[in-house]
Amino acid sequence: MNGLIMAGQLLLGLSLLVILHELGHFLAARAFGIKVEKFYLFFDAWGFKLFSFKKGDVEYGVGWLPLGGYVKIAGMIDESMDTEQMAQPAQPWEFRSKPAWQRLIVMLGGIIVNVIVGIVIFWMLTFKYGQSYTVNGKLTDGISVGTLGKEIGLKNGDRILAINGNKLIRFEDAISSKVLFDGAQLTVLRGNQTLYVSIPDTILNKLSKNDKENFITPRYRMASVATVLAPDEKADQPSFFDKLFKRKFEKPVYPAYAAGIKPGDSILSVNGKPVTFFDQFKEEVSGNKNKQISIQALRKGKAVEFNLKVGKDGTIGVGPNFKMPETAHVDFGFIESLPVGAGMAWSTFVDNAKGIGKMITGKLSARNISSPIGIAKVYGSTFDWVKFWTLTGLISMALAFMNLLPIPGLDGGHVVFLLIEMVQRKPVSEKVLERAQIVGFVILICLMVFAFGNDILKSFGK
Repeated sequence: MNGLIMAGQLLLGLSLLVILHELGHFLAARAFGIKVEKFYLFFDAWGFKLFSFKKGDVEYGVGWLPLGGYVKIAGMIDESMDTEQMAQPAQPWEFRSKPAWQRLIVMLGGIIVNVIVGIVIFWMLTFKYGQSYTVNGKLTDGISVGTLGKEIGLKNGDRILAINGNKLIRFEDAISSKVLFDGAQLTVLRGNQTLYVSIPDTILNKLSKNDKENFITPRYRMASVATVLAPDEKADQPSFFDKLFKRKFEKPVYPAYAAGIKPGDSILSVNGKPVTFFDQFKEEVSGNKNKQISIQALRKGKAVEFNLKVGKDGTIGVGPNFKMPETAHVDFGFIESLPVGAGMAWSTFVDNAKGIGKMITGKLSARNISSPIGIAKVYGSTFDWVKFWTLTGLISMALAFMNLLPIPGLDGGHVVFLLIEMVQRKPVSEKVLERAQIVGFVILICLMVFAFGNDILKSFGK
């Protein structure tokens, strides 16, 4: 069921974006009197399709191969490779008969629509929900530092004062693209000492394998135990594949439950070391995998001792209550929300450009490229409209950028050849365009195979 929900959200989000992208090409073509023969969601490869109908001169349909969509524009060398049509004399309603500037607008139509859609989504989200953020100045206990944070010289309890000399107001900015993409310099207060910590250009490679929690988070004070994992006789059973391959199945052991820790207990120390903050508790527990530890807690005003063995994953099966940091909320009017939403959309576009740039220069691993499998996992197994539209807005801007890349077969490839034509005042030969289309198609298939391979290997922890 979880997989179906993830796939359903992905299918809905991408279908909307693909239809709107192709609508941009369609409307631009019709505006200049260019005939459009097909409008398809997904590809009807080898002539197979789920269904179709014809209205006017256009065949509308849904193909079986869910790797995008297309509009077939008369007199244009595209993924259909309709060389028979191109061998006939050019007709006035065909793409190739129109001025270069009109053809350029047609090719940019899908990208422009994706940008507009991204802006509108972020605009409406900002207007409807405003923005909430963690007030950095109220983080009196500073930050909790994960593995990556420690590697660059940060420590638990540090307070981040500024990014590149600009005062840090919203803590979320410290883990945003302006820090992770741009190699920023953090101004840090450690006790009474002011330090400067530089973020390496390659940090994204390690963040791709870890959560942002392994970088920095606000430092949380321990309050009490909120949840204790208990055995579930219905859920804790061997899977179908365990039975099929006769794999050894061991019911999960929840150390805290077995030792008698209960919700409401306040954990004071681990192995005699005080744990005022969650990072201290986590560090002491995870550092004793498969080992016995002693925990002292407070229950209804009385100290209680527990002895238990930490699991091999470095956890004991409890979820603490935290004293949450202070947050602020800002609401925006309808017009006010527009520049804010546009800024968010533009930031996403720029981040995609920076990411590709880092891959080209070797500062970011190509293993960060994701296929629909990875995108579906980001949507998640529960349906949340805010998350759905936020991710759809991000993907819309990503599609705009990806389609602008100068790869034959993508809109950006067509744009490059049209710009060459406008400069040299004569069109690029059809043979060159056909061969470029084939090369581009091969490149895109290789990228798709690579992306799917990435996500499949990640699913196996590789």
